[in-house]
Amino acid sequence: MAQPATKLARAWLLKAFSDLDTARQIGGLTEGHLDAGIYHCQQAAEKALKGFLVLHGKPVERIHDLGKILEQVVLVNVAFEQFADAADALTPYSVAYRYPDEQGILEPSREEFDEALQYAQEIYDFALSLLPTGAQS
Repeated sequence: MAQPATKLARAWLLKAFSDLDTARQIGGLTEGHLDAGIYHCQQAAEKALKGFLVLHGKPVERIHDLGKILEQVVLVNVAFEQFADAADALTPYSVAYRYPDEQGILEPSREEFDEALQYAQEIYDFALSLLPTGAQS
């Protein structure tokens, strides 16, 4: 039987997977809605990082700044430092594109979305790989 922290961490990673899957589905549409998709990229990375913290019994703050979350994660596993640039790139998408900016831009470019999706996938894959084997599926 899985430990409570492992079960909860797995639940966080399942929510992260759901966000990734949603982003991929949105990205596959002919006429995007990439604004919603890029938001789900940020959410996937956030939930994957928070799942890792939960796995190690660390508190999870209700914040969306991936850089600050990553600082806590790195205290547990320094290998997550490799995602510093990804965290910096993804963090603004928790609020960006929710409203038009001064230029009336409503959604990201395809390139921006694709980069965000790749970053989110990499963070998710790495966090998932660190779950105990029985909790990965």
